[in-house]
Amino acid sequence: MMRLPRLPTFTVSVLLALIFGLLPMPAGWALFKPWWLALVMIYWTLESPQQAGLGRLFLIGLLADLLYGSLLGEQALRLCILGFLLLRFRARLRFFPMWQQALAVLALLLNDRMVVLMVRGLSGEGLPPWTFWVAPWIGMALWPWLFLVLDTARLHSRGKS
Repeated sequence: MMRLPRLPTFTVSVLLALIFGLLPMPAGWALFKPWWLALVMIYWTLESPQQAGLGRLFLIGLLADLLYGSLLGEQALRLCILGFLLLRFRARLRFFPMWQQALAVLALLLNDRMVVLMVRGLSGEGLPPWTFWVAPWIGMALWPWLFLVLDTARLHSRGKS
């Protein structure tokens, strides 16, 4: 029987985040969907920065732009800004209690929303509805659970290799 190659936890988590971003939602609920890719990249930048450097974040962002049909380079720019901020404050953020990390994630995701407003404003789009600001709060609420899942998977895969 042929064995499939074992994919690294980083690759699997990025692929799952991209797939979750592609999952359809009812029209009224779509604005409440968190940016899964950012949440996963926040985890990897905090816990394993050699896995999520700025170059890799840029390439993953370009892949996301192609998959989601967004303005080419938008998500790449957003992930690079997010990654830069995380790498700059990584030493402090890693040792925050989980509730403070969740607040930091909220601040990062709200900053990302400002970047989205600037990019879309420069491309000629109008202002989004108020629900545009709800997704970062949902991301903050999901952060502790996502952190635990990814940390468990990372530590489990490290123990198996």
